[in-house]
Amino acid sequence: MDDSQLLRYSRHILLNELGVDGQAQIMRSRALVIGVGGLGSPAALYLATAGIGQLTLVDHDTVDLTNLQRQIAHTEDRVGQPKVKSAQQTLLAINSQLHITALNERADARRLDALVADADVVLDCSDNFETRQALNAACVRHGVPLVSGAAIRFDGQLAVYDSRNQDSPCYACVFPPDTVFEETRCATMGVFAPLVGIIGSMQAAEALKLLSGAGEPAVGRLLMLDGRNMTWTDIRLPRNPLCPICGATQTAVK
Repeated sequence: MDDSQLLRYSRHILLNELGVDGQAQIMRSRALVIGVGGLGSPAALYLATAGIGQLTLVDHDTVDLTNLQRQIAHTEDRVGQPKVKSAQQTLLAINSQLHITALNERADARRLDALVADADVVLDCSDNFETRQALNAACVRHGVPLVSGAAIRFDGQLAVYDSRNQDSPCYACVFPPDTVFEETRCATMGVFAPLVGIIGSMQAAEALKLLSGAGEPAVGRLLMLDGRNMTWTDIRLPRNPLCPICGATQTAVK
């Protein structure tokens, strides 16, 4: 790190759990963020301010006026622009030293597999079950930790899945791929704006902990927030030995 970086990240370096080595590890690491909407905006912002080495953003959508109630990476003058380009502009304005790859596309299972293979941590900030399952399968296959977040109405969820840990479940252990879910979207159900900020920020925190070795990531836990009264429910998640994704797949530890 040069003098400018030592100054920029000094408040991280002062933390005994991080220090120079932990910050240097963050700056060498590669993060993949799927979705730069309500969750992905704060998650990407905090990864950027922390000095992540390489940040890849994936989203096929454009900025809409209704997004601005909660998607803090975007602004009024960017309505109609691709979200990844809008987010990239915001992040570079905060930290011009960032290396950002902005992919304006809807990534299918094959594409996600290739992107995950080149990442050190993945943040699932998507809003549909199919993408979540494909992303989880890719993370298990390549031994990459997955930080999953969700938010709708006043309810938020956070979980960390790390197939490098033999006791860790994967997303499919908790939400089996053959389960029929009714998709719930903010466009039809609504969402409390600060809620996505809370969950997205926590996703960034868990990702940075995984990358730096600081603290204890929330692996094998499902944290559920009731934003109406700000209470948390913490559920321990066992690994399913019969899981069709992690139970029968040999993972390659990176």
